[in-house]
Amino acid sequence: MKIREIEAKSILSKSQVYDYALNPYVGCAHACVYCYAKFMKRFTGHAERWGDFADVKINAPELLAREVKKKKTGRVWISGVCDPYQPLEKRYMITKKCLSILAENGWPFTIQTKSPLVLRDIEILKSADDAEVGFTITTADEKVRRLFEPGAPPVQKRIEALAVLHSAGIRTFVMIAPILPGAEDLAVELKGKVDNVFIDRLNYHYADWLYKKQGMQWAMDDGFFLQTGKELLKGFKKEGIECQVLF
Repeated sequence: MKIREIEAKSILSKSQVYDYALNPYVGCAHACVYCYAKFMKRFTGHAERWGDFADVKINAPELLAREVKKKKTGRVWISGVCDPYQPLEKRYMITKKCLSILAENGWPFTIQTKSPLVLRDIEILKSADDAEVGFTITTADEKVRRLFEPGAPPVQKRIEALAVLHSAGIRTFVMIAPILPGAEDLAVELKGKVDNVFIDRLNYHYADWLYKKQGMQWAMDDGFFLQTGKELLKGFKKEGIECQVLF
């Protein structure tokens, strides 16, 4: 894993999902095969494979402290193109410092992660005026998870973290994107742990080679996504969980 400490010029960027995006790192050690953020390599110049590098924006908290005073208050997405709680966060605590600044200044924020490390910052989350935490969970099958998300924490650890956050009164959601084989069992697993769920299909082709290698081409077809999406929607409604299919 190649790690570099860099200084960014700015930290709050415009987002098509929320008002702003905040990415404490460039690259991600979770190395998810399907990850849409691989497109970043076109702009960063990294020769390493996705998952084999990470740049740490060591001046992110200082930049944020200035920018929240100058910019119009808006919801911040943490993060758009990296996991803010990838393993490096345990050492550098860039995300934690940024959360503290947002909370102290009354800025709303949405965290999206695959890591239970977010529990380390639960007191900051509880102190914030408007914070929510979302976990990306693409399957309930740990064998499938290891294939497609080799560096990410186990699915069960994510579900357990959601339960802790939800019990603490923090708004939680799950993003099932992309739908992977084995996702069908998630409705029962997530009952009582989330406020809502979003479901989306595979929208990029970075993982095509893995589907083919594993003989799982059927899980790339429109029929798989449509059928599984319907099953998930029905299952979440049965459990009383608000659910939105995005395709």
